[in-house]
Amino acid sequence: MRVYEELFIVRPDATEEEIDAYVEQISSTITAAGGTVEKVDKWGVRRLAYRVEKRSEGFYVLIVFNAGADVAKEVERRMRMTDMVMKFITVRVDERMKKIEKRRKAREKRAKRRPAPSPVSAAPAMPASPAPGAPVAMPGVPGAPAPAPAEPEAAAPVAEVESES
Repeated sequence: MRVYEELFIVRPDATEEEIDAYVEQISSTITAAGGTVEKVDKWGVRRLAYRVEKRSEGFYVLIVFNAGADVAKEVERRMRMTDMVMKFITVRVDERMKKIEKRRKAREKRAKRRPAPSPVSAAPAMPASPAPGAPVAMPGVPGAPAPAPAEPEAAAPVAEVESES
């Protein structure tokens, strides 16, 4: 059994009863073949990204079901045969879940190989950046503020050495 999502667009002028009957027909096809319908979600009439069959709107319906590949092919065949359906797409969801799970496992494996982070060592301090909006001194650029004079550091007393001259 595989998990599929069937998203299809029905003509916007189709009545609610026609849409319900068609969804029930698709659901019975799936269950008769041994599959299960997980969810039926009607999104309603929405604007299309581009014109399809000279229409700019369509009624969107999503059906999530578990079944074999032959059932998905039969559902697609019925979608092609029905005039009410303008567009449809079938997506195998469990394949996507497998890929996500595979990526997660590979990420965990790489994390185990990575050496443990060492304790924080005394790294050289980075100079503080100026406050936002404060003028920045740029030597050699006309019109830029002059660099601020360096603050005098506490001078250590210098021992005087007597020299013989």
